[in-house]
Amino acid sequence: MSVDFSKNASESPEPCKAEVKGTIPNWLQGTLLRNGPGIFSLGETSYEHWFDGMALMTSFTFKDGEVTHRSRFLRSDTYKANMAANRIVVSEMGTMAYPDPSKNFIFKAITFLNHTVPDFTDNGASNFIRYGSEYFATSETNYIRKIDPVTLETQDKVDYLKHLPVNLASSHPHYDREGNTYNMGTCIAEKGKTKYVVFKVPAVPDKASLNKSEVVCTVPCRSLLTPSYHHSFGMTDNYFIFIEQPFKLDIIKMATAYMRGVNWASCLKFCPEENTLIHIIDRKTRKEVETKYYTGPMVVYHHVNAFEEDGHIIFDVIAYKDNSLYNMFYMSKLKENPGFHDDSYVKPNYRRFVIPLRSDKTAAIGEDLVTLKQTTASAVKEKDGKLLCQAEVLCEGFELPRMNYNFNGKKHRYVYGSMTDDCAVSKQIGKFDTESKKMVLWGEENCFPSEPIFIARPNGESEDDGVVLVSVTNSNPGQPCFIAILDGITFKEVARGNVQGQLYRDVHGFFIPNTN
Repeated sequence: MSVDFSKNASESPEPCKAEVKGTIPNWLQGTLLRNGPGIFSLGETSYEHWFDGMALMTSFTFKDGEVTHRSRFLRSDTYKANMAANRIVVSEMGTMAYPDPSKNFIFKAITFLNHTVPDFTDNGASNFIRYGSEYFATSETNYIRKIDPVTLETQDKVDYLKHLPVNLASSHPHYDREGNTYNMGTCIAEKGKTKYVVFKVPAVPDKASLNKSEVVCTVPCRSLLTPSYHHSFGMTDNYFIFIEQPFKLDIIKMATAYMRGVNWASCLKFCPEENTLIHIIDRKTRKEVETKYYTGPMVVYHHVNAFEEDGHIIFDVIAYKDNSLYNMFYMSKLKENPGFHDDSYVKPNYRRFVIPLRSDKTAAIGEDLVTLKQTTASAVKEKDGKLLCQAEVLCEGFELPRMNYNFNGKKHRYVYGSMTDDCAVSKQIGKFDTESKKMVLWGEENCFPSEPIFIARPNGESEDDGVVLVSVTNSNPGQPCFIAILDGITFKEVARGNVQGQLYRDVHGFFIPNTN
């Protein structure tokens, strides 16, 4: 079983009804958006890393027991420039674009200067973000692209820097009950300081929500020119949780990458000799709490959830022992291992950290300040007053975690995710019970399910009362790709929509409920 990750996708911009097998619940009304790379070669040039491919947006619209499907390429400036030149001319994280050898010296000199102080890509191929009433395709640069969530047409290009002091921004924000959006970015070397910025975009009904954005708080970076990479962060009712991990972006190396003939991803370095700092920020005071927390070196892409309980913050993450995951998705690596089995693969584990909030200055050195009984996680006081936090490992080989978002920032029990036991490419998805530690699996032979997204049933009776939506790439000859609808409680399939045409591997998705 194998999938050609280097094959260019094709778009299907007109809505097409899927063939429904089974019964889609009548209450399921809305649109699932999914985003991921879709074009990997152009002319005589090819991207070196799968994440670099030009974005393909896909939608599945559920209405009255039916589902329609469509897809479009994001018409970013990157897409337009590459298509006009019939070659890759805009650099991505894992692929440095060099000018056509036939171009003159002046053109090459301008290209060099553009890469010394890089103007990043607007190829938003990672996720979708809602700000106010608008939706944006995003990666992690300062550029996002507004899109029409119905037609998938590309609209305005937005530069975060015109609204907020962030050069890079997370593609996993949080949304509160009022509809406000909270996100986090990195401000690099502004007035001699590099800092992490938590910002809020209010839930305004007009189309200028980013104009009303505000900085909530900042956290100083521990090193001026090597900020920590972050893909997500945690939020409870009263706190933000930010992990400053020793997985760093070397700004000086980035500025010289082009002339050294290397890509920007090579400027990301993992420093296993350094600890991971855990920053707890009080949302009311907008400042870090007094106690300092840290843990050992790790690499985290995805937070699962965070909540408060009896004077503690509990936060769950998917953690790796190093940064080797990114390297697994270089095109050369994927071609070497079409069956996705790789001896160098290091599977992640689901870690639960418990952070005691009460500062007990009378506690003895070496004392564990975690007082919760249902966890083996610890937070031990050290000589300097800092707390060394050790996580409880709940399970292994589990990624792309999603849950009932009504429980975001609240105590949760169930998490849905992709199973990555033996390789980075998932062939099954799972429902994990954090209390019993049991995992229920779903999958089909020669099929590749996307990140599962849970949709709660209105007025549901339990946390897992709802459905799980999964876009499935089917590599069985003659069989269609499909969108699967699973029961959130039993994790059994209740319906599927077989689509005309092809579905492709993607990254993340966003569900927009129909509120009409």
